[in-house]
Amino acid sequence: MPNAVWTGSLSFGLVNVPVRLMPATEPKDVRFHLYDRSGRRVRYERVVDEEPAWEPPLRSEEAAEPEPVQDWDAESQRPTAAVGEVPEERVEPSGGGQIGWEDVVRGMETDTGDVVLLSREEIDRARPQRSRAIDVEDFVDLADIDPVFFEKTYYAIPQSLEAAKPYVLLHRAMQTTGRIGIGRFVLRTKPHLVAVRPMDDVLAVETLFFGDEVRDPSALAPGLGSIQVDERELDLAVKLVEMLKTEWDPSRYSDTYREELLRMLAEKAPTRRADEEVAATTPAEGGSAVEQLMAALKESVEQAKAKQEKRPGSRKVG
Repeated sequence: MPNAVWTGSLSFGLVNVPVRLMPATEPKDVRFHLYDRSGRRVRYERVVDEEPAWEPPLRSEEAAEPEPVQDWDAESQRPTAAVGEVPEERVEPSGGGQIGWEDVVRGMETDTGDVVLLSREEIDRARPQRSRAIDVEDFVDLADIDPVFFEKTYYAIPQSLEAAKPYVLLHRAMQTTGRIGIGRFVLRTKPHLVAVRPMDDVLAVETLFFGDEVRDPSALAPGLGSIQVDERELDLAVKLVEMLKTEWDPSRYSDTYREELLRMLAEKAPTRRADEEVAATTPAEGGSAVEQLMAALKESVEQAKAKQEKRPGSRKVG
C-alpha cells in the first residue's frame, strides 16, 4: 500500500472528516541510471561557473583595500602571484570547483540580467505553514471546470470507522446534487487549490492549477472562432465520430514505448550460470493461474521423486 502524502481533515461547514491523502496514480516510466560504455555509474557534481553571473556589491571593508595587481602567465593560462608576494602552488578546479550544499542558495535572473539571491532563511520565512485541514469553501458544477485545470489526483481515505459515516454523507450529498467542493490546503510546502469530487465509492481530491497558471488559448491561436464550416462537412464529421464512439476502457490503451524498452532490457539481461541458477519450474503455457500453479506443483513432485530414487539405499515412493 502506498504511503499517505498528507494526513488531516476534510471540513465542510461544521463537519470535519479525518482523512489521509493517497496518490491515485502510479507512474511506471522506465527510469534509467547513467553509465559510461564500460558500465561504470555516472553521477552528477555541483560545480560553480568560473565567472559569476553577476558582480556582487563590495562590502565596506573590501572596498577600502584595492585588489593586488596580477600578471597573466601566458604559458599556463593562470594568473601569477601578486607583485611582492611569494608564488603559491595552487591548482584551480575546472568549472570553478565542486561545492557543498551549505554554499548553495536559490536565485533568479531578472529581465535586466541581474541575479537576485535568497537565502534558505529568507525562503523559510515566506514558506506557508502545513495545513491541518482541507477547507471546502464553495460547491460548483464539475462540468464548469475545464480538464486543463486538473493537475494531480489523490484519494481521500477516512482514517477510522468513526470517520466513515460523515465521509459517506459528504460523498452521497455531492453525488445527489451533482456538485463538487472547492477548497485550499498546503501540501508539504506548497499551497494548493483543490477540487473534492465523488469517484466510485471514495472521494477524490484533485489539485488544480491557479487561474493565472493556465494560458489563454485565444492568444496562441487567434481567430479560430470566426472560421465558418460547411454544414455537409460537419454532418460527415459528426457521422464519423458516431461510428467511432465506444465505452471508455483504459485497459485498451497501453504504453507501447515502455513495453518495448522492458522487452529489450529483458533480452539483454545476462543469463545466470548453471551453478547459480535457482531451482524453478516453468508454468505451463495457457490456462488459468490455478491450472499453471497445479502444473508447477505436479512437476515439482515428479522432480523430487526422481531425485529420491537416485539416492543409494532409498526406497521407492508410491
